Amino acid sequence: MTRFLAAGLLGLVALGFWLGTDGRGQAQSATRFEDAPQARAALELARRQASSARSRAERFDSEAASSTQVSEKAQAEAAALAARIQQAEAAIGVAEAELALIVTERRLLDIRLGERREPIVQLTSALQTLVRRPLSLSLFAPGSLRDTVYLGAVLDSTVPLVRDTTADLRAELDRAADLQAEARVAVAARRASETQLAQRRTELIAMAQRERIDARRAAGAADREDLRAIALGERARDIDGLIEELEQVGELRERLAALPGPIPRPSDPAAARGDAASSPPPPPSPVPSATAAPRIYRLPVDGRLAATFGSREDSGARRNGLQLLPRSGAQVVAPGAGRIVFAGPYRGYGTIVIVEHANGWTSLVTGLSELAARVGQNVVAGSPLGMADLRDPMVTLELRREGEPVNPLDFIA
Repeated sequence: MTRFLAAGLLGLVALGFWLGTDGRGQAQSATRFEDAPQARAALELARRQASSARSRAERFDSEAASSTQVSEKAQAEAAALAARIQQAEAAIGVAEAELALIVTERRLLDIRLGERREPIVQLTSALQTLVRRPLSLSLFAPGSLRDTVYLGAVLDSTVPLVRDTTADLRAELDRAADLQAEARVAVAARRASETQLAQRRTELIAMAQRERIDARRAAGAADREDLRAIALGERARDIDGLIEELEQVGELRERLAALPGPIPRPSDPAAARGDAASSPPPPPSPVPSATAAPRIYRLPVDGRLAATFGSREDSGARRNGLQLLPRSGAQVVAPGAGRIVFAGPYRGYGTIVIVEHANGWTSLVTGLSELAARVGQNVVAGSPLGMADLRDPMVTLELRREGEPVNPLDFIA
């Protein structure tokens, strides 16, 4: 009985020491959060982002399948792939937050077990001394055999009590084993999501290269517009001046596009003479407001809102947009449908993209490290623009109406 009790308690102690490792004597690592509530909030946010990205990807896949125009189909396919990338990024965030919660719970469990470990070690040591003492030596020591028999009787009555008092300890050890299994599942899920993310980024890069090749074959006008945008960027004094000049160019382009073409000859002579017998013209159909904001508008990247519209910068000036803190190298997409009028580096802002929407609306996205968009390209809300910076991921979104900054959150569905 004493040997059984000592062996069982030794097993408990050894398992308690094993809790601080991954089962192979190696410490686990995970993304660090300040506390468990922060990790739970990050987990909930990542799950919502993953669900939203999956819904967007399915919607774009459906649009690509039903589209009959080559350009619209290509836009939907690119947007679907970008949404799948954001879904994989969110899945990594889910795995990291789950692993952080597991590590936090294990750390608390280690503390509780540490408080109980010392008396168990002392008891185990005493039992080891007793068990290792040969029974034959007890025959030559006066009273030792009687003491041994008495101690055995005491232990027989004590074992049930020890078993009852260590029931909660055994439950915590079982929980530790469960946490270890959950940690392995979370690590495996993160690795699978990282592999999937790398594959989809490779697909997106290949798609962007094919589009660039097709654009070069289509030639001339796109290259001239790109050079014109670069010249405007070099001439503009600041970002406000650049947007103002791009808006003027856009207004000129719209006026040229609105010029009437040649009047076709009517096939009905009566209609040509304006006879009263001709059928009346159809009633006018309703047209959208000439000042309406983009119908679908969203944040260009999934991440934490680091600064709001109108908040003070370090210099004291008020911000003209939102600052978002995504994960390193996160996928950045177009916030709304429109046309790329500037894409490239701009002094003091890094690599930026300016999207011209309908009705005089303009979006500015800064903080990109790699571009997947080109000047003159038509985009939808969700089309890939590029990636966030790898070392200092901070993406800024500004929305302007005829040059005046407005709060993007007022238009995000």
